[in-house]
Amino acid sequence: MGNSDVRENLTYDGFGHAVRELAQTVADDGYEPDIILSIARGGVFVAGGLAYALDVKNINLVNVEFYTGVGTTLEMPVMLAPVPNVIDFSNKKVLIADDVADTGKTLKLVHDFCLEHVAEVRSAVVYEKSHSLVKCEYVWKRTDEWINFPWSVEKPVVRRAGQVLDA
Repeated sequence: MGNSDVRENLTYDGFGHAVRELAQTVADDGYEPDIILSIARGGVFVAGGLAYALDVKNINLVNVEFYTGVGTTLEMPVMLAPVPNVIDFSNKKVLIADDVADTGKTLKLVHDFCLEHVAEVRSAVVYEKSHSLVKCEYVWKRTDEWINFPWSVEKPVVRRAGQVLDA
């Protein structure tokens, strides 16, 4: 585990460079995905950047959340509706995109979901932690520090006081 005081700070500008470099790694490897499967929410940014850089028109989105079963401390991720139709993925090359492989549980769930139906599935992440269950084929940077992503460091926006809404 990283030192709690140390942070990996990624800016939007830094992210732009990171996603281009990540895409270049995929391209240099000769992998040409038919579909990019984005893991929401952080993976949405990565998938969008990769899709444009790799000229992939087909993006799918999967929402995954962790639930704790009653009487157990084991956290298992589950896919929330609408779950992508795996029939649409038949014989396709899929690239799963996420911002970080931390525990790797989410990536493993999505990877295993695809595995039986697709021609091939690989994963691309901006960051991968050493304890991740899944070792991604494409990683921009490996770190065990806490990561501050540009889209999650600031609080959500709220309506400013005194703002008048149009009737």
